[in-house]
Amino acid sequence: MIESADNNTQDTDTIRVQVRTRYLSEQSRPEHSRYVYGYTITIFNDGEEPAQLMSRHWIISDDKDQVTEVKGAGVVGEQPIIQPGSSYTYSSGVVMESAVGTMTGSYRMQSPNGDTFDAPIPTFTLIQPSRLH
Repeated sequence: MIESADNNTQDTDTIRVQVRTRYLSEQSRPEHSRYVYGYTITIFNDGEEPAQLMSRHWIISDDKDQVTEVKGAGVVGEQPIIQPGSSYTYSSGVVMESAVGTMTGSYRMQSPNGDTFDAPIPTFTLIQPSRLH
């Protein structure tokens, strides 16, 4: 496993999203166009009300011009409520057919009164470390 030095953060008025990525060399098979990346996301609630993460929307692009959209309820099987001044962290991963790609998207959040809003996820790069040189 190789972690990137990138530490991307995206802010809204109340929700801040931070992303850390890593290349999972032990699960990747470049000779078979299989590149596995892990990412850890921390969602901070800088607002004054709780916010529940209802769903996610990912746009995954690779350097072969393939774009995949992923939508679904919650993250890693959860729909966490993030209290003011607190954060929620989870880890997940993605398998790509190329050594370089990007991910971006948003979380649909819900306030206690039922209003929803989108919290953007900053675009982050997934790159096999040998491609950096």
